[in-house]
Amino acid sequence: MGNIIDNLNDNELFALVKQDNEEAFTLLYHRYWKKMLCKAIFKLQSDFDAEEVVQDVFIDIWNSRRRIIIQNSFHTYVSAILRFKIMAKMAVNKKLASNNVEEIDHSYVVDDSTQQWLNFYNLQSEIEMSVKELPEKCQLVFRMSRESGLTDKQIANDLGLSQKTVEAHISRALRSLRTSIGQFLTFF
Repeated sequence: MGNIIDNLNDNELFALVKQDNEEAFTLLYHRYWKKMLCKAIFKLQSDFDAEEVVQDVFIDIWNSRRRIIIQNSFHTYVSAILRFKIMAKMAVNKKLASNNVEEIDHSYVVDDSTQQWLNFYNLQSEIEMSVKELPEKCQLVFRMSRESGLTDKQIANDLGLSQKTVEAHISRALRSLRTSIGQFLTFF
């Protein structure tokens, strides 16, 4: 499968991952781990914590692969999971820092991962509903920018628009998202 699988996009690879294809999973891992690690190191200011968080993301993806439903793109999904994991790690680190490490009572550690996943899926649903409410052209430009990772210039060329028009559509979309899901965006 080697060369053929290398040419698949992320969503196609993830479809194979859902069918237990380890080669596709490894390829996705290699496409994303370095970018994710850099982002995690920047946010956490710890190489060790960053590596742990990135590994946790991929472990969770592999363990949940058959249950995961990606509504937009794998890139959007993995980025959101990374943000979530970084925030969780920061919260744990803050809690540990505020307590004397030797006196931590482990009976107070609560596993609220199920609630956190529900919050994440609720947020993802809110974002998707808000994006679907945008005018058609604005929605298309926003998805090309945020989900496909295209630059404003690339979008302008693809759609035959001016770069200023593309920027205006993205600004409008972001304003609309901030308004409709304000409290969720503050959390994330």
